[in-house]
Order: sequence, then C-alpha cells, then structure tokens
Amino acid sequence: MEFSDRIRKKIVQANTTIIQAMRKMDEGLTKLFLVFDEERFVGIITNGDLQRAIIAHKPFDTPIRDVINNKTKRYAREGDDRNKIKGWMLEKRAELMPIVDANGQLVDVIFWDELLPEKPEDANRPKIDLPVVIMAGGKGTRLKPITNVIPKPLVPVGDKTILEVIMDQFESIGCHRFYMSVNYKADMMKYYLSQLDHKYNIKFFMEDKPLGTIGSVSLLKGKITTPFFVSNCDSINEQDYRDVWDYHVNNHNDMTIVTMVKSFKIPYGVIETGEDGLMTALKEKPEQTYQVNTGVYILNSELIDEIPEGEFFHITHLMEKVQSRGGRVGCFPVSEHSWKDMGEWPEYLRMIKVL
Repeated sequence: MEFSDRIRKKIVQANTTIIQAMRKMDEGLTKLFLVFDEERFVGIITNGDLQRAIIAHKPFDTPIRDVINNKTKRYAREGDDRNKIKGWMLEKRAELMPIVDANGQLVDVIFWDELLPEKPEDANRPKIDLPVVIMAGGKGTRLKPITNVIPKPLVPVGDKTILEVIMDQFESIGCHRFYMSVNYKADMMKYYLSQLDHKYNIKFFMEDKPLGTIGSVSLLKGKITTPFFVSNCDSINEQDYRDVWDYHVNNHNDMTIVTMVKSFKIPYGVIETGEDGLMTALKEKPEQTYQVNTGVYILNSELIDEIPEGEFFHITHLMEKVQSRGGRVGCFPVSEHSWKDMGEWPEYLRMIKVL
C-alpha cells in the first residue's frame, strides 16, 4: 500500500538495532516508529521500549523486533469512531495512532496534531512535586574566560541562562522547591534571580570550601525528608523526568543515575592477538557503546546521612558506598542527542547552535 511522506518517515524495518533506532529517533525528532518486516506491519516501537530494553540489559545490537511489546499498545481498526480514537490517544499520550485492517495490516495513521492542539507529553499526565537540589557552586574553569565574569549557571543559552532552563524543566513537571548549593559568585546569582519577573522558590546553602560533586548536600540533613532530584548546572536533558521517577520507584532504587547512551567508532581495523602475538580476530572499524553519566540523579533522602559532613566527597563515592552495602543504584538511559552539555567551549558552542 502507498503511504504519505509523513507516514513513510515514521517507518523502520524490524531488523533495525536498538542503537540504530535511538539514533533515528534523534534525527527525526520523534519518540516512536512504525515497524515493518519487509511489507508486513509488525507494530510500534517507542523510545520507552528502547529504554526498558537497555534497562533489561539487552545488547545494543538487538533487533527491535525482539523488544516490541504489542501487549501494551493499542491500534485502531478501520471504521472506529474518531472520538474513541482521540480518547485512546489521550490515554496513552500517543504521538500517532495506526489504523489496521482485519488482518492487522496498516492502512492509515492518525497523527496527534490532527485531533488535538497540545503536545502529547503534556496531556493528562500527573505532576510530581519532589525537591530539586542544584549544584551551582563550581567555578566553571573549563569555560574561561566567560566564567571569570559570570558564574557558569548564568551562562546564556538562547534568551535564558542555563540555570533558568534547568529549573523551568523541573517546574514543568511539578517540581517547585529548589535547594541551590552556591559558592563562586553566589551574590551575583542571588541578585540575578531576584530581578527576574518569574520568582523561583529557592533556598540557598553555602559551600564554604570545595566539597566535590555531592559533598555540600550533607548540609541538607534534616531539611529534605523525601526522595529528591540532584542536577548539575552545565547540561540540558530533554527527557521527561517523570519517567525517571517512575523507574526509580518501580525498581526500588536507592539512587538513580540518568545516563546518556554514547557510541564511539574506532576508524581503524582493530586486531586482537593471542599467544606469540598471533592474530585471533580482526574487526573493521568497530563501534563501542557505553552509558555516560549526565549529572542528573534521584536520591532517597536516607542517602544524605551517608554523605560525610565537611569532607570532599564526589557523587561517584556515594555510588560506590551504596553499592558496597548492597544498595540499588539504577541507571535510566537517554539518547545521545537528547542530552546537551556545555562543560567545555566546543560543547557550549554546539549547544547554542541547536537551541
């Protein structure tokens, strides 16, 4: 059957791998694809399906036909009432709804914007109200000379500072209580925020000396009694953090790390050797895929007691401490292009070009 260009752009083949599908979603700015095995419609693959497959430790080269879960999907039939279809799409916050015939073959697709004005991710989803700790005390030395003048959280991205972009994202999902660890140029940050038309609910706490990437959170003992987010101040993540919270709760984690799926391609033929230097394998331009720390976390409040007071202490030290006592440190994966970093000048310049 002939489909429109809009539908064809949403089609991928069932032998596409997890990592390939994540890249295609990034390139197409989409959260789902229609999957075909040659000419036969197989179902829908969503970004959430890919994330759950990675969490379940499926290899990145797993074909997506092996991770589609049609039990959780709903497809409309020819002749179904459009108001009924609209209700299904609202319930699932679905970007599109496939229309299939009696044999399960795709005959048409209804897109969200054909029925509803708002974005699917904004529809009928409950808000969450968790505290957010923002680590804003660093000197931003890798962004000098601009950070000689202003602190890194006030570096502009678009018509806002990166600090505002981060806080606005948390406010959009219902998080309005912020705790901000400050040190370098703290007075400038406080003054800037006080002059904004939009007033954020922020409690500042001072890091009198460098305490590492999580050490200053020890100053919040007794002040936070629920799970809470921790975010750095040099990256933006397009992930809806309610998905991370759902994973954290359902997986009974002590800590959840938001990770970015990053691939590195070696531009050479790689040779493996054994005894006597004899070649055992040859791989032409192999690709390695890893999960990279993005600097956003959910921590259970009890972990604050495990952060030593007044000592230099990194978040990696806390991860190791939790793991060593048998605690659960979960990782929630996001795609490479959904995370934008400005830790160094090349990354910052790339960030401001795409925003």
